Amino acid sequence: MYSSLLLAASSAATTVQWSPKIAMIMIVCNIFAIAVGKFTIAKPNVGPGLPSPQMFGGLSLGALLGTTSLGHILGVGVILGLANTGAL
Repeated sequence: MYSSLLLAASSAATTVQWSPKIAMIMIVCNIFAIAVGKFTIAKPNVGPGLPSPQMFGGLSLGALLGTTSLGHILGVGVILGLANTGAL
């Protein structure tokens, strides 16, 4: 019984084809995560630097990778959430 319920729930996932709208949502989520990281990371500029640090708010490589990872997680959640509600 549980396996058929789980199978039914997993087959109901909505996938979305890539479009410029999807790309903009991901870009906005990454910019938001970089902004949050800039103000919440205790030492954002410790570690290897970037070639043009002013473009990314003075973050180090590690801080940038961490914030953009969070941005992608947020972006996937927002895109899937909007797709399941039918907004995309």
